[in-house]
Formats: sequence, structure tokens, C-alpha cells
Amino acid sequence: MKDFSFSKDLILWYEENKRSLPWRETTDPYKIWVSEIMLQQTRVEAVKPYYMRFLAALPTVQDLANADPELLNKLWQGLGYYSRVRNMQKAAKECLALYQGKMPGTYKELQSLPGIGEYTAGAIASFAYKEPVPAVDGNVLRVISRYLALELPVDTPRAKEQIAGFVRSVLPKDRPDVFNQALIELGATLCGPDRAARCGGCPLLGHCQAFEKEMTELLPKRTPKKPKRVEERTPLLLVTEDGKMALCKRPEKGLLQGLWEIPALEGKATPEEVGRVLKSWGCLPVPGEIQPLPHARHVFSHVVWEMDGYRVLVETTGGLSFFTKEERKALAVPSAFKAYFRYLF
Repeated sequence: MKDFSFSKDLILWYEENKRSLPWRETTDPYKIWVSEIMLQQTRVEAVKPYYMRFLAALPTVQDLANADPELLNKLWQGLGYYSRVRNMQKAAKECLALYQGKMPGTYKELQSLPGIGEYTAGAIASFAYKEPVPAVDGNVLRVISRYLALELPVDTPRAKEQIAGFVRSVLPKDRPDVFNQALIELGATLCGPDRAARCGGCPLLGHCQAFEKEMTELLPKRTPKKPKRVEERTPLLLVTEDGKMALCKRPEKGLLQGLWEIPALEGKATPEEVGRVLKSWGCLPVPGEIQPLPHARHVFSHVVWEMDGYRVLVETTGGLSFFTKEERKALAVPSAFKAYFRYLF
């Protein structure tokens, strides 16, 4: 049997099995940064078209820094977690002010930018600049917790420190970019959260403690999550005879800040309550045209919206803003309201 080397065996497996992904074709730190932020909380296949469209519209750090926030929100529409792109623009502006419009070239400097944490800084520093630093994301936490049969919850500081320390100990200083990509790829493909049956193809199999102890499906462990807060809402799909629809902007702080949404009432409102509210807005419905819509549900990271809305044909618009179909195409409307768009006309 050949001698086992964690890094060499892993890299050999990666070079033979890696997926072809557009962000792996570049060493441009800006392009790598864009991909890494998009890939947070989002599937690889879903990210691909967004990534290409974003870079076509904003190909440089300077373009991102100077972009209209409405354009940013529109480019990000459908990816969710919009604070990610707002932080990217803040970071881009810092790059203009502090680094002559370039991405900084070290792990420490990268981590000082808004929205760039330990993992993202490690990914950019190692992929673009070949700095020998770990890039420990959820995939890596899962792989190493299984490899070491680590029973600490992986979302605790102690476990993360232990895993990062192990990665540093096996990370080859001459190929940190390929090594980090390989470890992430292993977690994304063979060593996934529900793919224990694919252990047979793993390059680390003969030395994996979880496999030896038959604990693969038990790891990684995580601390129990708090129940999500449930909020009842009554979206109002307000439309005019000529095909315009009401939208309003959310506050600049809090959930979905600064995005456009269908007007909504807190709680579960009756048709009579809807009529009274519309009257107070100066937005009068056509008699008999407050029609209930099917229940819809949208889950955010910490809150769940339970929605029972109405489609209302209005004859006066009051102080609300109404938009044509073409005008709406330029606005970013969160996917939380997609369920209601099918009832427009």
C-alpha cells in the first residue's frame, strides 16, 4: 500500500474529479470575491447565471463602488440575503479609498473589509494570491469533523479553531489554492450532508475516523437552532384597469431594507379592514373587487412570513406609487412576493 499523504492524495483526487466552474477559471481577486459572496447560502447551479450577469454589468471594483444601489439590488434579485451585496459595495468603496481601487493582497487586509470574514478572506487570499492560509467553510467543517470524528458542535468557536488548526497543519505552502479548492470540493460532492453512501470514492477514506467508527451519518454535530419567529402579514396586490401595480419601498434598516415590495398590513386582515385601510390611504377599491388570494409562506433565516393576501382593483391611487410592467422590470422585488405575481392579470 502506498504511503498516505492527506494533501497529496486530496489534490490528486481533485485534479481528476473537479467540476468545471466559471470562477475557477480566474485568479482575479475581484471575480473570486464576487463568486464567494454569491455562493454563501446559495447553490452552485443557481449562482452561475447571476455571476456571469453581475460581472458583465460590473466588471471591476470601481464599477461596483460606483454602481447605483437600484442596479445592485436588481442584479442580486433572487439570490436573497441582500445585505451581502450592500456590504460588497461598502467594501469596494474602501478599496477605492485605501487600495487604489484594487483588492488588498493579504488575508489580514481582506478581512478588514465589510462583509469579508475569515473564510472569504482565506478563499481570496489563497485562490488569488496563493497565500498559505486555510479557507474553512461549511464543507470543510463537515469533512474535517468527520475525518477527525470530532464530536464538538462545528458551529462553536472551539471546534472551528480546532478544525482550522488541523487544516493549517496539512496545508501545502506551495499549493494552498488547489488544496483549499480540493477540500471544499470534497465536502460539496462526496462528503455532503446527506451523501454518506458516497464514501467509497473518497481519497481520505482509509484514514477517516468517522468512517472507521461508523459515525459518518452522525457528524457533524451542531448546536440546536432557535425556532424561527412567525409573523402574519396581509399583502395587498393593488392593480389599476390599465395594468399598473402598487409597490412601495421598505425602510432602509431591517429585513429586505431598501427593496420594493407589495404593500402589506401587519397581521391577518379581513376584507373590511383592508377596505378601511385603503380608504385612509386615499386608494379606493372598485366595489366588490377585494378578492382573497391563496395562502403563501416565505421562510427567511430567522423569521417566517405567513401571508394571506388580497387582489384589489382600485379606481383611485391615492398617495401610493403605481408602476407599469416595464417599469417594474427595473426594480428589485424580493422573491418573498413571487407567489402573488401570478394573480396580476
